[in-house]
Amino acid sequence: MKKYILPLLTVLLPMVAFADAVEIDGIYYNLMEDIKEAEVTFNPNMYSGSVDIPATVNYDGVDYSVTSIAEWAFKSSIELTSVTIPNSVSLIRQGSFWYCPNLTSVTIPNSVTSIEYGAFYNCGSLTSIAIPNSVTSIGVSVFEECTSLTTITMPNNVEKIGGQAFFHCQSLASIDLGNSLISIGVSVFEECTSLTSITIPNSLEEIGDRAFFHCQSLESIDLGNSVTSIGVSVFEECTSLTSITMPNNVEKIGDRAFSRCRITSIDLGNCVKSIGSYAFNECASLTSITIPNSVTTIGESAFNFCLGLTSVNIPDSLTTIEPNTFLFCYNLTSITIPGGVTSIGEGAFGLCLTLLDVYCYAENVPSTHSDAFNRSPNDYATLHVPAGSVDAYKAAVPWKNFKDIVPLNDESIETLEYSSPSDRINIYSIDGKFIGSATDQNDAASIVNHLPSGTTAIVRIGDKSVKIMVK
Repeated sequence: MKKYILPLLTVLLPMVAFADAVEIDGIYYNLMEDIKEAEVTFNPNMYSGSVDIPATVNYDGVDYSVTSIAEWAFKSSIELTSVTIPNSVSLIRQGSFWYCPNLTSVTIPNSVTSIEYGAFYNCGSLTSIAIPNSVTSIGVSVFEECTSLTTITMPNNVEKIGGQAFFHCQSLASIDLGNSLISIGVSVFEECTSLTSITIPNSLEEIGDRAFFHCQSLESIDLGNSVTSIGVSVFEECTSLTSITMPNNVEKIGDRAFSRCRITSIDLGNCVKSIGSYAFNECASLTSITIPNSVTTIGESAFNFCLGLTSVNIPDSLTTIEPNTFLFCYNLTSITIPGGVTSIGEGAFGLCLTLLDVYCYAENVPSTHSDAFNRSPNDYATLHVPAGSVDAYKAAVPWKNFKDIVPLNDESIETLEYSSPSDRINIYSIDGKFIGSATDQNDAASIVNHLPSGTTAIVRIGDKSVKIMVK
């Protein structure tokens, strides 16, 4: 007899699940007699066409207020086209409209305060949605795979958006997140390939990993003033992203955060402590980056294949240059390595095909992998090191492979000659960005003295120019 128990239970389970549901005018409800409330629930025959949910229903002479939509209530109702939800409803539960591919219209009333997990998952024909002001939280995967969704009206009250809430909403072009948002979850806008602009409020503190992964149409973004961390792959493969405004509060940039973006320059602020592995991997358009002295860790391959970089000043706070950090930065012509660096990994400056000057301020030769400069033109390049360390570098691998090893140049701005006091002194960064100007050498020297230690700059007077190093 035992072998018949499981099949029997399998047959009875659906009957038990819907035993308390009643059908009134084509809509099924769970009735809560003690509190006189009704919940719209699953229709075993599936819902179709246009469904207008009433605010109250009467059953056996008793009135019930319709207050919620049950889990999976409209799940897989393939023929459903529109739903009107009354003001009496305050809760849209998990998966309520899960996979309703022909649903084009839903009216959500101001009474709704919570929209739970996957409520509108894969409603592929839904083109617009207005989220009422009463909602403060949008659950995980609520609008995931709503591939035709182009317009979302977001209220100012929303404080949290769950992971994957708008995942693969590939028709969504723009969204205003309001003024109260505190956190957005993992992969919230991942694969929103049409998203070109998004307004992030100053209230936002947390951005989940992969939040904007492969938003390939996103061109610029302002992160607001409260973000302190940029997670893993947040902007990875945002291949149109050319501009980003990052607040001074950011302390951490996660692995692959900006990998394969088109940003040309970025100011990391003064608080960043760590830059993750592959953080700027294959940012081929990046020509300029200021790495602040607050940075103590730069991960492996952080800037590899940054083909546009022409010079890099590594901050004084860094002690280790990880493997492949600047691999194949083939337009990199000069590098400044501060005195605190004690270790340089394999391929750190490999395949830097135009590298001609390396300025290393470390008096003690760093522990350096033999392939740190692999296939870079060391036999054409000049290594500038402290005067008392020249012989030590000449004896060490791979440093001894440089064509010339010379003492660091102490040339100062005062050595320049100019024809008349009217000649303006212009100061530029190594990548050609204007820093400042002066009419006499004392003022110019003052400008130079305010540059970070280890900075390489170009000082130009008339038709004369000289490259200087700031100690």
